[in-house]
Amino acid sequence: MLLREKSQRSFQMNRQLGSSLAIVAGAVNVLGFMQLGYYCANMTGNASSIALKVDSLDFGTAFLSLALIISFVLGAIVCTLLVNMGRRKGWGAVYAFSLVLEAVILVALGVNFICVSHNPERDRVATFVLSFVMGLQNATVTRISGSVVRTTHVTGMLTDLGIEIADWIESFYHKVDAAHLNIIKKRLWLHAQIVFCFIVGGILGGGGYIYFQKYILFIISAILIALATPGIIENARVPVNNKNTK
Repeated sequence: MLLREKSQRSFQMNRQLGSSLAIVAGAVNVLGFMQLGYYCANMTGNASSIALKVDSLDFGTAFLSLALIISFVLGAIVCTLLVNMGRRKGWGAVYAFSLVLEAVILVALGVNFICVSHNPERDRVATFVLSFVMGLQNATVTRISGSVVRTTHVTGMLTDLGIEIADWIESFYHKVDAAHLNIIKKRLWLHAQIVFCFIVGGILGGGGYIYFQKYILFIISAILIALATPGIIENARVPVNNKNTK
């Protein structure tokens, strides 16, 4: 699921990966709000917040929103640099490693939540880290799917869903090639499922925060590791198989 990219990927691969990571993104986004007071994956809202806070001369909060956006962009930059380096070095599991990096960061943040006393400065740093992680994850799934799937950008997913619904409705009144109609239906299902999974992830993240506050980030990290492990194992077997066939 994490070894093939772009045109080599099937709708099923994109749906499975996108849905799984959408659950993670929804959970992290809600967790960030409940723990820190900010949606760490909602860059549209943060951009609007900058404008509103500048209008009200609240430059401190405006700067915080800007910092969240910068952190998200830095996450996307790190993901892209990691993927590009992995390609040059022939790392087939580079996308799996990206998820492992995300899991490691969340584990470190979870340890910090447990070991360090609550204070505003720590919360700000944690907010930036979560935004960074969301940028990293969104870039990972965007790159591997060829921009077909995004897991934190619900606005874009809903736009894609609306487009596919419109194309599907038109198929009842205008003749559409059967193969193209099948693609429309698959894309409709793909975007609808990812949006649904993001919401489910938010529900689970909120419940996890209430009942497992100290350990929720470890649970999310375990999910990421579980997603990454099959790709890493499969990639590790390739050189062995090649040696055996020579």
